[in-house]
Amino acid sequence: MIVAIAALVLLGSVLALAEASISRMTRMRAALLREDGYRNAALLERIESNPAPYLNAIYLSVMFAQNGSAILVAILAESYFGGFGVTVLSVLFTVAYFLVVEAMSKTFAILHSDRVALALAGFVWLLGRALHWPTNALISLANVLLPGKGLEGGPFVSEAAEIRLMADVGHESGDIKEHEKEMIHSVFQFGDRIVREIMIPRPDIVTVDVSSTVAKAADLIVQRGVSRIPACRRDLDGTEGMVHAKDVLQALHRGQNDLPLTELLRPVQFVPEVKRAAELLNEMQRDRFHLAMVTDEYGLVSGLITLEDLLEELVGQIGDEHDREAPDIVQLSDTRYRVNAALPIVELNSSLGVDLPHEHWNTVGGLMFGLLGKIPAAGAAVEIDGLQFTAEVVRGRRIVTVIARRLARDVEAAEQAASADGESPVERR
Repeated sequence: MIVAIAALVLLGSVLALAEASISRMTRMRAALLREDGYRNAALLERIESNPAPYLNAIYLSVMFAQNGSAILVAILAESYFGGFGVTVLSVLFTVAYFLVVEAMSKTFAILHSDRVALALAGFVWLLGRALHWPTNALISLANVLLPGKGLEGGPFVSEAAEIRLMADVGHESGDIKEHEKEMIHSVFQFGDRIVREIMIPRPDIVTVDVSSTVAKAADLIVQRGVSRIPACRRDLDGTEGMVHAKDVLQALHRGQNDLPLTELLRPVQFVPEVKRAAELLNEMQRDRFHLAMVTDEYGLVSGLITLEDLLEELVGQIGDEHDREAPDIVQLSDTRYRVNAALPIVELNSSLGVDLPHEHWNTVGGLMFGLLGKIPAAGAAVEIDGLQFTAEVVRGRRIVTVIARRLARDVEAAEQAASADGESPVERR
């Protein structure tokens, strides 16, 4: 029985080494080890490509090793020392097991994760194959017991979620600065954004009539401070090309003030609203264009997007010496904010720490239109998720600015939560 207990403790130590090393290893790291010619690196890469089944097998084996050794210790103690001996020896064994298996083994695996993961790759692979059906059955049973909340493959997070969590932890410890953390989060959010959420909406697009002259285009470029302008016939749906400020300047330098713009037109790209922003950025890099017209499902132009718009999603606002834009959010008091109605809802969520729905509406103004079901007049208000939105400035059929106000009950809840965390309400917001 003593030999069996020792064997189970040894097995528990090996399982703890495997769990800690496999959990810390990533598929990219395993691929690098394989390229460097390390033994078992290819098998380790296979494990890391889908670690859930193997970690599930490890966890199941850990339960058997822990419980089995504890039961044998209890039987042995009762045989020699009686009921009181069971309690004393069980406590001592628990402390020793934690010290040897949990603390020492896992610490060693963390300090030497590459070496331990490579050494135990074969053992982990065999264990995962052997316990594949039992672990799958238990996970399926857990998902049945938790309807709607089960996780396929086990309770694991993706590499992306892990990296974002590491960025948050690094920021709290002071190793990662605020702007670096925000950039890391922006990279992952960027992968989920579509063009419609980023584009300049149709009413804000600066255009020039294709029948105009170079001189008129130059006046428009100077007045509006843009470098590229869509050239249209009648309206944006008749866009025939794009005029670049550099071409206009060269024509003026040559004295060709009355030259028709048709002589300077460059081709313009058209992309659908639902195109992934990351895909469009890759296309702009590959095909070397900086501007694209955005079309809806009916083929009508709904907006415009530039390379700068895409980059700002990754690195934040990019301004130059000519930009004089007002801030999108101005805090008027502890509970009131003036918000640009064209501000994307995802950015408002990030700034105010709220979770407003953005599946059906892209902007704050669109949210108000959707909730009201009509074109609002100035002063019209709606409430959603603890916030009240009031249309402040309305021009024609368009909302320009909105006043967002936190409702009293939510402010009190935020203050109570902030007090419990030792933060001021302003800091928490």
